Amino acid sequence: QHPLTKLSRTTEPEDGGRLDRLDHLYDARDRSAVFSKCRAKMFLNIYCTTMTMMIIACRSRLLTAFATPKKRGSGNRTRLLATKTPKTHLSFGPSPDIRDKATSTILVGRKKELKNVIDRTDSYVSLFGFRPHPDILSSMLGGLSSGNSASTSHVVVPTIGPAEPRPPHRLSIVGLKNKVSRNNHPLSLHSMSDLVKSSTPSKGTVHVIICLEDEFLLGPCGSAIARSYPLFNMKTASKKDEEAEQDEGEDRIVHVTFIDKKGSVIKSGAEIKAAHAAAEATRLACRLVDTHPEELTSTAYAQECKSLFEDDETVTIEEIIGNELEERGYGGIFGVGKGATEPPRLMILTYNPPNDADNEPITLIGKGIVYDTGGLAIKSRVGMCGMKHDMGGSAGVLGGFKAAVALRTPRKLRLLMCLAENAIGPLSVRNDDIIRQYSGKTVEINNSDAEGRLVLSDAVAHATKHFDDCKLVVDMATLTGAQLVSTGKLHAGILANTEELERRAVKAGLLSGDLCYPLLYAPDLLKKEFNSKVADMKNSVKDRSNAQCSCAGHFIESHLHPDYKGGWLHVDMAGPGTKAERGTGYGVGLVLSLVDAPGYNTRS
Repeated sequence: QHPLTKLSRTTEPEDGGRLDRLDHLYDARDRSAVFSKCRAKMFLNIYCTTMTMMIIACRSRLLTAFATPKKRGSGNRTRLLATKTPKTHLSFGPSPDIRDKATSTILVGRKKELKNVIDRTDSYVSLFGFRPHPDILSSMLGGLSSGNSASTSHVVVPTIGPAEPRPPHRLSIVGLKNKVSRNNHPLSLHSMSDLVKSSTPSKGTVHVIICLEDEFLLGPCGSAIARSYPLFNMKTASKKDEEAEQDEGEDRIVHVTFIDKKGSVIKSGAEIKAAHAAAEATRLACRLVDTHPEELTSTAYAQECKSLFEDDETVTIEEIIGNELEERGYGGIFGVGKGATEPPRLMILTYNPPNDADNEPITLIGKGIVYDTGGLAIKSRVGMCGMKHDMGGSAGVLGGFKAAVALRTPRKLRLLMCLAENAIGPLSVRNDDIIRQYSGKTVEINNSDAEGRLVLSDAVAHATKHFDDCKLVVDMATLTGAQLVSTGKLHAGILANTEELERRAVKAGLLSGDLCYPLLYAPDLLKKEFNSKVADMKNSVKDRSNAQCSCAGHFIESHLHPDYKGGWLHVDMAGPGTKAERGTGYGVGLVLSLVDAPGYNTRS
């Protein structure tokens, strides 16, 4: 007998009819069919059970998501939405009041300048508000890493001196490199930003003292410090953190004081004002780059621009929006942005200085692609993450323009913002489409993911056609991934139509800390990469191994008005525009140096 038959006989021995049926059922001729039916029923039961459990789980999740949130218990649970963004207030200049209230001090400088300051024990009280023991500071300086590298040292010291009794004080020393390469800022400002950030406590009043030699500028240091304290944050907070915030009652305060190599406080009003303006503009640019595209749409971005200058009579704003772009011939901006839910737009901001200015007017242009999916030539999952940063060029020139206006730069400035989202939709531009740019030239689309050059081409065509007094056009963009291959993560790649302008840009980068380095300039050799059989050009290169970063810039250059005789500078800052998934504010300092903003480029 089959084992199953024996089992059935044991469990139901009194049912003779049942035994007869089982004998027939498990006849050798039908065993295979029976087992097949059993397996089918077993898998069907498993499938039904699994689907039922999934439906119950999904229903539970949906009910939880749409239910009114209950009051939090004592566990470590988080708020559904962040109701408060922790802030760091940043200020500059001499301030004995802040010095005396500070709970921590950070002393920053090159090691040889720091030694000069530490050796002047008579200046301790005026610098720190108390008198730390000289041996402590000397030991901290000696504890910095040997050789030519940047490093930090921290210690908590008692506050002894003529000031009122204070709790123990956190003292940090940030030692910068004594020597750098010729293509780096003398203070290696990138290292300064990182080390100051890591040395700053999460709460309290922090006094940052920066020791500078006479040839070093205050403005670039302001931008470097600003990068240490980004504004945008949507992290939730636990109940413990929330209660701690309520107990503290105040945001973190960071105050920066500049001193010379003798330990004397620098009090130059113009230079401190420039440092403050540069810092505020850098934090603005960082905040815009960090903001997610659901919030920073092209429309919201435009409103942000307007709000910055709504009380400034020296700035006028014009907008060309949506279908009007197509009607007026801006086929690049319209073609890129027409597939999005928010309309594309070209914003034209003009600053007319209150004083008579004989300096040459400068036009700034920024690529403001608030999100770049790649369009129908869609990016990969990995490649698309971080594309909220694709408006970094526009954030940089906007911040620079804002700071230059605040400093009342004696030069007429214009800012063109190309705002659009390269989205996917039924109206999105297709590969093989042919668009007509504002220059009048036709472009065959062979890569909808090469959209930045399309919007910038319309803007440079507008500037060189309509601004008769324009002597210099500067466009800035996170244009190509090839830029990182060409000039790295810290240096933007630049193209300039004259050697003099190229040298000027490199010098401005070294002064400001927004470093840049020349790309190959050879439009006559590279223009063949855009050859098209049916249009004036294609928008992407044929051979990606043939200086494609330079090619992208030359595409933009080809749309300058043929009668324009002024300078053109292209800045591709795809690499230096971000660091560790955060905006850096790159471009603000470069713009301030190029326009020669008061107090930024010189020391009094």
